[in-house]
Amino acid sequence: MIGKCANRKRPQRLNNSGKILSVLRRNIWAQKCLSPKIRFDPMKWYFGLIRRVDAEKLLLLNSNEHGAFLVRDSESRQNDYSLSVRDGNAVKHYRIRQLDQGGFYIARRRSFRTLVELITHYQREQDGLCVLLKHPCKRLDVPQTCTFTYDDQWEIDRRSIRLVRQIGAGQFGEVWEGRWNHSTPVAVKMLKSGTTDPNDFLSEAQIMKKLRHPKLLQLYAVCTKDEPILIITELMDQNLLHFLQGRGRNCAIGQLVEIAAQIASGMSYLEEKNFIHRDLAARNILMSHTLCVKIADFGLARLIRENEYEARVGARFPIKWTAPEAANYNRFTVKSDVWSFGILLTELVTYGRLPYPGMTNAEVLQQVDSGYRMACPASCPVALYDIMLQCWHKEPEKRPTFETLQWKLEDLFITDSTEYKEATMAY
Repeated sequence: MIGKCANRKRPQRLNNSGKILSVLRRNIWAQKCLSPKIRFDPMKWYFGLIRRVDAEKLLLLNSNEHGAFLVRDSESRQNDYSLSVRDGNAVKHYRIRQLDQGGFYIARRRSFRTLVELITHYQREQDGLCVLLKHPCKRLDVPQTCTFTYDDQWEIDRRSIRLVRQIGAGQFGEVWEGRWNHSTPVAVKMLKSGTTDPNDFLSEAQIMKKLRHPKLLQLYAVCTKDEPILIITELMDQNLLHFLQGRGRNCAIGQLVEIAAQIASGMSYLEEKNFIHRDLAARNILMSHTLCVKIADFGLARLIRENEYEARVGARFPIKWTAPEAANYNRFTVKSDVWSFGILLTELVTYGRLPYPGMTNAEVLQQVDSGYRMACPASCPVALYDIMLQCWHKEPEKRPTFETLQWKLEDLFITDSTEYKEATMAY
């Protein structure tokens, strides 16, 4: 189904009345940000300016159960609210309207003096809703990173970091789970002495210092004054590839599309900042236990001051994920990242299968240059495969932007936003 998100730049779409919904909703959303509102901050169920799609994502987390709910500001009506309720494995939405003379209601037959009274009533009686309201939706716990560094300096005392267990190894050294100040979980990248130039190792940290976005792995600090050199970041559970090949096999296609939309959101931010990742693949996406996504591994990332970045001769790249103009001519742009994103989409819907199965790197280069594109994977929706093909357009400038990819994927995930439920008569 096609949903409409209010704060996303996208092609304007017409409803049956011929009204332009995207402009209307964006204007209302902007007005709501500037207009004084009744404050419900102490109420755990009030989430304020949260989009419908994000409300659905939160309510469907494993930490929330049947009957979990939240109240949010309406995206389409300036003075109204919306009640979002988890009903089994689905989320239902109800409009909460205000009366001209004061008060709130979901069904006209019963109104309430305050929003608090309305919620309290439906916590006591189902009264026409799909389910009795139980517990407020749980919020994601996000560590406060502003306290990780002192006086805005990235360098910290390495004695504040305690290594717990090794969780990986790579080109430059090892990755450990650690604790900062004996309490906060962190990931610690450790450079092995003599393996590479320390400046090459720290180039990733230099990139990460410039980038802050909820879908990008967050740099916390560095330890560079002594060896081994350490890069400290937020700690995630596992990478996307391992997730897909394990418990992710139980994910429905809607959840996989939602993961893809999260990745597109982070890449849209990089696109806006003129950064190219150059190694976008499931192995470089990290996951939390709540299916929150973080783009990681910025070792090959570059800031492009023009539209194109030319890699040095002899540089090695993962051929099966690399756009043909980059693999053949070392020319990297945001659009080559878009190509890689299309390959990542195949990893998602095949639960971690290697792209171009049965083909060598040389065969992939030759076949792709000749116009070959991977076939639609089994059980992949046609609309999603169409997005893949757009990412693999031979002409880079005709590939979509990541902003466009984000809203297209969100539209695949959410239900039609006009489908609000009405409270039925209680029997």
